[in-house]
Amino acid sequence: MANGKKKANNNTGTMSGSEILIKALSDQGVTRIFGYPGGAVLPLYDAMHQQNSIKHILVRQEGGAVHAAEGYARSTGEVGVVLVTSGPGATNAVTGLTDAMMDSIPLVCITGQVPTHLIGNDAFQECDTTGITRPCTKHNYLVKKVEDLAHVVHEAFHVARSGRPGPVVIDLPKDVAMAIGAYLAPDKIEHKNYAPQVKGDASAIKEAVALMAGAKKPIFYCGGGVINSGPKASKLLTELVHTSGYPCTLTLMGLGAYPASDPQFLGMLGMHGTYEANLAMHDCDVMVCVGARFDDRITGVLSKFSPNSKKIHIDIDPSSINKNVKVDVPIVGDVANVLEDMIKQWKASNAKPDQKALKAWWKQIDEWRAKDCLKYVQSGDIIKPQYAIQRLYEATKNLDEVYITTEVGQHQMWAAQFYGFEKPNHWMTSGGLGTMGYGLPAAVGAQVAHPDALVIDIAGEASILMNIQEMSTIAQYRLPVKVFILNNEYMGMVRQWQELLHGGRYAESYMESLPDFEMLAESFGAVGLRADKAGDLDGMIQEMLKTDKAVIADVRVEKLESCYPMIPSGAAHNDMLLGPEDEANKPISEDGMVLV
Repeated sequence: MANGKKKANNNTGTMSGSEILIKALSDQGVTRIFGYPGGAVLPLYDAMHQQNSIKHILVRQEGGAVHAAEGYARSTGEVGVVLVTSGPGATNAVTGLTDAMMDSIPLVCITGQVPTHLIGNDAFQECDTTGITRPCTKHNYLVKKVEDLAHVVHEAFHVARSGRPGPVVIDLPKDVAMAIGAYLAPDKIEHKNYAPQVKGDASAIKEAVALMAGAKKPIFYCGGGVINSGPKASKLLTELVHTSGYPCTLTLMGLGAYPASDPQFLGMLGMHGTYEANLAMHDCDVMVCVGARFDDRITGVLSKFSPNSKKIHIDIDPSSINKNVKVDVPIVGDVANVLEDMIKQWKASNAKPDQKALKAWWKQIDEWRAKDCLKYVQSGDIIKPQYAIQRLYEATKNLDEVYITTEVGQHQMWAAQFYGFEKPNHWMTSGGLGTMGYGLPAAVGAQVAHPDALVIDIAGEASILMNIQEMSTIAQYRLPVKVFILNNEYMGMVRQWQELLHGGRYAESYMESLPDFEMLAESFGAVGLRADKAGDLDGMIQEMLKTDKAVIADVRVEKLESCYPMIPSGAAHNDMLLGPEDEANKPISEDGMVLV
């Protein structure tokens, strides 16, 4: 050809690298891609333009593309897919990739790259994408030959969704995307190099069940791994908890894995978890950890964490076991498989808990519950943030499908405390990385996945501005996302810690130049609402719910409200602060330690 380009020959089964990529994605069941074009990926966009099986969602910044793919993945259980260009396109995606890595979200991110002969020459929009993303991905690839492309794509999906899920990057040079090669279907590939253990060791399961049956003060401590394992795992967890009669608590990432309304549920665990959940964890004698990783927001100071308990740890990732906390019975395997075998073993062994001890344990837990650690007083016109979440929950709890995303900060913790989740995959928040700006693009992804469902981003006025440009994406695709802002005119969690540890010196935590959120909504073709008084709240929520357009609801809440209960960083579970009065009675050092 005159321009020197080779052309695909459909008669011989050859096609361009871009066409191979699109075909491989389609064969992996992909129907949605979140991305942003640029020079290095124009051949991919051209190929995508000439097909109808995959729809592209144009975001407004690459970081938003990754968070949107996370929201899509977490609300569906499928692999989210991202397409960004080379250089700044790839580096803008790094925060989202790290977020997905920390929270075990299955993603495949395709990044454009300069042609292979320019790699290492500091070419325009070149960066070492594989080097940059190696620490924040489960695996990454630099594709140097078109013959390898189909195999790499299929393997990337296998790695992303298998074992402990996570993000995978495919860095694709422009010349490889334009080269001609043959396609390889997924059923022609054997994945020999990565085969995670999914069945738990039978002897370890038998030992765990015997330990559980002999417990006097047992507790289930469960996390996001239950949700990642699929809906079956949540059902099996509920069955095992009911069969045993033991209490159950969940991490922030695990909310929805066990029904919040169940009487055996103690609430969320950890830094802003409930009094009863944290004290039960501290005093238990047998802990069954299911799909959680003993991170610092759960354990507090390790030397004081659950000091008198035997610990059973179920996780598909062997590197998570004994990483932070030494356990007595490790079980490597997929949560659903292990729980199913544990139930069988429990029934086969005719296990019978010590009912007298269990009754005394529940009596103690009920005494802790009586503290009513989440209580607050709503009086007068000023809206308490807890009240705002509670009224939102009451207005939506009986609707068929409600998906909640959050930004990061106080509002995130209040949402976790006061919004009850009965089933998995309906709660999406940034846990491990704590990424401000996560919620709005994640809501985009959830809404794209569930176009007829109600999707609400519970936000703070500071965090929502991190990725507010994604309102333009919402406008373009007419997504009816609802944004529910708890507006206290502060970076609330920063202010709370400045008050606790730094003498109330609120350095750079006051938002003095906030936009008019009602007018901002209208500028994007959405509906803007505002509630200044408690009496306005229910009516505003109903108005938000009845509109079929996107909404930004600005809820003006108590400015100096702090989020309780809390375990100060570095403290033990039984050193909880239940309110401002505890701050006076339990002084905190500058490193977060409770002094008395």
